[in-house]
Amino acid sequence: MNEKVFLSVVIPAYNEEQRLPHTLKAVLTYLSKQTYTWEVAVVDDGSKDKTADLVREAAVQDRRVKLLQYGTNRGKGYAVRYGMTHVVGKYRLFMDADNSTTVDHFEQFKTFFDMGYDVVIGSRHLKESDIRVHQAWWKERLGNLGNLWIRFWAVPGIKDTQAGFKVFTDYAAEDVFPYLTIDRWGFDVEALAVTKMRGYKIAERPIRWINDPNSKVSGSAYVEVLKEVVQVRLNIWQGVYKKDR
Repeated sequence: MNEKVFLSVVIPAYNEEQRLPHTLKAVLTYLSKQTYTWEVAVVDDGSKDKTADLVREAAVQDRRVKLLQYGTNRGKGYAVRYGMTHVVGKYRLFMDADNSTTVDHFEQFKTFFDMGYDVVIGSRHLKESDIRVHQAWWKERLGNLGNLWIRFWAVPGIKDTQAGFKVFTDYAAEDVFPYLTIDRWGFDVEALAVTKMRGYKIAERPIRWINDPNSKVSGSAYVEVLKEVVQVRLNIWQGVYKKDR
């Protein structure tokens, strides 16, 4: 692809043969109507089902669809990191395979880059956000408590670090993602903490969000995130994210 890509969409996927076809169709339908250049990269995180085959079929139909693979399952954080460092768009969006927040949100987000922001993230915790289907009450309660913990230890001022819809400029992505260390659920916190360390401006914007009852985020994942948040703070103190390491 010789022409400069305007938007890269990264979708991490692990055993997503059921949910991915609908999401890919929705993403490609939207992007095919846009005047800018684009690419879609599905990162197969060691799937054991037909996820990779589905992406290969889509790539035959449209060469702007890419399948990225690296073998064994490494975790969502690793998949997103791999994807964001193997695409070439001026703007790099990662979103969830369940399509809980749809790609058309980029239309609202991109105006904030013209206002001087380097990263724009979706948030479920702004008053303008539209939560069409809520999580189980205990997940929402844990999420609210977890956000207080996350803001205290790692990213003060950010109301929702975990929504799976974030857009980075190319220069911010290339200055953040290669330095990340967390392979699983706490990667969002780490990415935003390093983004703030680097001095990049983050805009948090409302989204429409539909909880998927088949979500793979378990109760243990919430606990894992809380532990990894502390690790992020330790990494900052120890200089793990310094560029000269």
